[in-house]
Amino acid sequence: MERPNISSLLKTSAVLLVSLTAGLLLTGRHFADFVPVDGAALSRPALCVLSGLLLFALVWLYRLFCVPLELLRGADDAGYITQTGRTRAQVANEVRRRRKTGDLPPVYPNGWYRVLDSHMLARGEVKNVTMLGEQVAVFRGEDGQAHVVDAYCPHLGANLAVGGRVVGGCIECPFHGWQFRGEDGKCVRIPYAERVPEFAQIKPWPSCELNGMVLVWYHCDGMDPTWQIPEQEEITLKKWIYRGRTEHFINSHIQEIPENAADIAHLSHLHTPSILSGVDLRYTNSKVWDFVRHHWEVSTGRSCITGSVGIALCHEASEDPEAWPDVAWSPEPEPHKHCSRMLVKHRLTIFRRRFPLLDMDVIARQVGPGVVFMTFDLSFLGHGLIVQCVTPVEPLLQCVSHSIFYQANVPAIVPKFILRAECIQFERDLMIWNYKKYVSKPLLVKEDSAIQRHRRWFSQFYSENSPRLSFQQDQLDW
Repeated sequence: MERPNISSLLKTSAVLLVSLTAGLLLTGRHFADFVPVDGAALSRPALCVLSGLLLFALVWLYRLFCVPLELLRGADDAGYITQTGRTRAQVANEVRRRRKTGDLPPVYPNGWYRVLDSHMLARGEVKNVTMLGEQVAVFRGEDGQAHVVDAYCPHLGANLAVGGRVVGGCIECPFHGWQFRGEDGKCVRIPYAERVPEFAQIKPWPSCELNGMVLVWYHCDGMDPTWQIPEQEEITLKKWIYRGRTEHFINSHIQEIPENAADIAHLSHLHTPSILSGVDLRYTNSKVWDFVRHHWEVSTGRSCITGSVGIALCHEASEDPEAWPDVAWSPEPEPHKHCSRMLVKHRLTIFRRRFPLLDMDVIARQVGPGVVFMTFDLSFLGHGLIVQCVTPVEPLLQCVSHSIFYQANVPAIVPKFILRAECIQFERDLMIWNYKKYVSKPLLVKEDSAIQRHRRWFSQFYSENSPRLSFQQDQLDW
């Protein structure tokens, strides 16, 4: 028997209670007839205050149990140590200016990248997005199809996403009204011209829309997609529904972020202190919250294939789990060599006693350089998925989003708590990334071998012509 949808029940209850409250307010003028004369003057204000508190409580409960969580951090909002007398922006700019970058790999790997979430783009809407050092116009045609094209009109350079409008399946330039078809970028109409030149066109980006996201394919040589992002059936069939999103901007090379998956040792050092101790690395080891600890265990080899989540992952990879190597992190073989995976088990202890309610098994599957599917299974609180997307904005500025999808019959408060906890842990990494430099030849010990394997695996997303970051230095002539 299917469990009732608690969110729907809460919405219904809220509507009934609001109706009841409104009824009390409307009939409040008759309430004095049922109380003594001396108390009549107090009855109406008391009823109004009580009704206001009830309405406030209902709105709060509705937001807590039904509304998705949105935590959107700006480029200067997180990951920096604040200083007295200086704004966050000043501190962030100084760190960016003085930090050594190191010998960097190419800055834009080939692969699929998230542009924005589907619910952020309404039918007939146009949005301007900066990604991969480019300006793109993202719009949804009147037929509901999403398109991504270069933002600048080839006529005189107007930005199509700034004042442009959707006409059918085309985007119209706000400057002179030229219309470009979304599917191939061809100009189909120039209002004041007798004919449209054959070469009048803007660049269309190969794109797709699935798993609640609009994604584009990037390849430095203009090659067509060589692999696809897998569809998550639970999201498509709405068995798991959207429960919130976080967004951060990180000042680092894109490779630093997925490399964390292979850096097993950092889990026990950086992420063991309780989330109650916050994100400032100067205070996360505070003794005040030392009685709450997170414990992480990275399973190896075929032990990853346990439970329904693990079996589903194995089926998607189309391979025999017996053949998987006995390592904590590993790439997948053909035809999924663009994927890698690992399993992490989380256990929470309070005063050194295990708290099984928050036991969690997480299977992290990275697909290409920019998308990670983190499927998790809580012992008592159901199943869900966090989709992590890393999209380069500029060479050393990454936009990282985490969208959570959870069972529809579980109150939103559960996935919202998980997402907020994940956000705290992620912002600890964020402070590391914002201040560190990339070390091309790191000093590693035997237990760090997965990091080197990850770098070899990640190198497949670079080509000979992949763009690199170059610095222009002033020279003195003597």
